[in-house]
Amino acid sequence: MNIPVILHFLKEVSANNNREWFNAHKDLYEEARHEFENLLSAVIARISLFDESIRGVQAKDCTYRIYRDTRFSQDKTPYKTHMGGYINAHGKKSDHCGYYVHLEPDNCLLAGGSYCLPPKTLKAVRQAIYDNIDEFRSIVENPAFKQYFPTIGEDFLKTAPKGFPKDFEYIHYLKCKEYTCYCHQPESFFTEPDSPERIAEIFKEMKPFADFLNYTIDDFE
Repeated sequence: MNIPVILHFLKEVSANNNREWFNAHKDLYEEARHEFENLLSAVIARISLFDESIRGVQAKDCTYRIYRDTRFSQDKTPYKTHMGGYINAHGKKSDHCGYYVHLEPDNCLLAGGSYCLPPKTLKAVRQAIYDNIDEFRSIVENPAFKQYFPTIGEDFLKTAPKGFPKDFEYIHYLKCKEYTCYCHQPESFFTEPDSPERIAEIFKEMKPFADFLNYTIDDFE
């Protein structure tokens, strides 16, 4: 597991984001991809100690293509400048909450949650939070969780979602358009020899949040 190899490749592809350079240096990509899968394998093994659903998940099934979909983007550069892996018992395209590892120079992070939920599922998750607000708050306001994940969601409604009272004391939790959480870490965090253990420790604090979401999402997927 050689994290500097991954970061070096990503810096190089960021500076030379064209097919000619990539094709001439595809060996660098293959080496970086291999090292990233090694990292994910080590993380999966450690997550499996506290989340049995992850046992048997293969690193190669968690990674995303390096090739960008430029069809609807003004940015036509062909390659991503990060490597991401979504560790999810239901697969990386699942609505279920999983564990996401993202390596990108100056923007490395760990994350989790459920993104772009279908409307019926999103409404059900909001209802579950509304009906069980004390339990939800005990999870997301727990200092052990907040030290890594201070904010729930990225994008928010301006008003209360339809069907919920505007004067609900914790309406901000229902305004989330997605239920995600993020933990940014410096590159040095990932280059330490014990990084898989430290990553797993952070994800262990996230698991109650994932369990809360997945209890509802189970009914839809």
